[in-house]
Amino acid sequence: MADVFTVTALNRYVKTLLDADDTLFDLALCGEVANFVQNARSGHCYFSLRDGQATVKAVMFRQDARRLAFRPEEGMHVIVRCRVTLYERDGAFQVYVTDMFPDGIGSAQIALEQLKQKLYAEGLFAQERKQPIPSRPDCIGLVTSKTGAALQDIRNVLSRRWPLVKVLLYPVSVQGFEAAEQVAAGIDYLGKKANVDVIIVARGGGSKEDLWVFNAECIARAAFRCPKPLISAIGHEIDTTILDYVADLRAPTPSAAAEVAVPDQMEVRQKLCIIEKNMQENMQTRVAMCYNKFADLAMQVAENPCEGAISCKQERLTSLAEQLRRSAAQALQRKQVQLKHSAALTESLSPYRVLARGYALVQNTKGTCVKTEQVGAGERIRVVGTSKILRCLVEDTEEQKA
Repeated sequence: MADVFTVTALNRYVKTLLDADDTLFDLALCGEVANFVQNARSGHCYFSLRDGQATVKAVMFRQDARRLAFRPEEGMHVIVRCRVTLYERDGAFQVYVTDMFPDGIGSAQIALEQLKQKLYAEGLFAQERKQPIPSRPDCIGLVTSKTGAALQDIRNVLSRRWPLVKVLLYPVSVQGFEAAEQVAAGIDYLGKKANVDVIIVARGGGSKEDLWVFNAECIARAAFRCPKPLISAIGHEIDTTILDYVADLRAPTPSAAAEVAVPDQMEVRQKLCIIEKNMQENMQTRVAMCYNKFADLAMQVAENPCEGAISCKQERLTSLAEQLRRSAAQALQRKQVQLKHSAALTESLSPYRVLARGYALVQNTKGTCVKTEQVGAGERIRVVGTSKILRCLVEDTEEQKA
């Protein structure tokens, strides 16, 4: 008798089989969108993919739906990147979509126009936010394929025009499912490098479908938030992508991007030669002017000798010296008279002149002058005259009436 399964066990077993199949784990599936609904609350998208004979249910979770570059509409042909599994609770066979791209020119063009309108409304195409391209960059960041012709074309132009510039390559795939995320990551990485002065995003020529990856919203937003000037060089001159609208400058080809990114060394050499010639001519003109002025001054000196001027100055100097001498003599005489008056006044106030008239000074034993009222009996005193000093012992004192 066959094994008995529960419904839960059956669904789980089938889900395990589907999840173990590597082909179903990462699958590219094309079909027509039907019954598309995006839950306003959760942000998840629910829809069906169908062709002429079958239908399969699909779900795209919010974190993946945010990366959609267009609004899926009823009947639109798309290609999705998905994982095939079973929703165990309901036993529903469905696909979980991680990426979605329009399939076919009509659907793709509708999605492109939708994205253009969205980004334009957000200001990503505004001219006032575009940065100027530096005239002489030291380092160029390059986002392109390391095996593509665009890389070689850019290197050839740079080596010919301005070999001093350095190139920092961020290699990416320029087509396929992973290309858009890689290009956006390259722009973000180079935008954070301090030594990078300008960034070039380049891809060689190809069909419209080959270049379609550069219409991805993630690339446009990476270019918009990039702090460094960015040049878009995708395909040929007639090719236009959304990156061209967001970039600070659009170049018609990768080679043209390299030409506008750096100056031409031959033109710079010519400008330096012109500057050098102008400097030499300017210096010669200035030397000639100085020579002519010197000749004029020499002629003036020859016509008007300076001996007379020197003689006049000498007479003036002699006169001033004589005035100074007389002024000094007068000042000295005045000071001598003032000194004599001061000496006579000092002499008249001298105590020695008083002593010469017979008076004497009374001093204590310490040599300090004292009044007679300050001296008592039994004290020793000094009586100072003009020629002698008397050391005395006071026997007695008496009051003298005035």
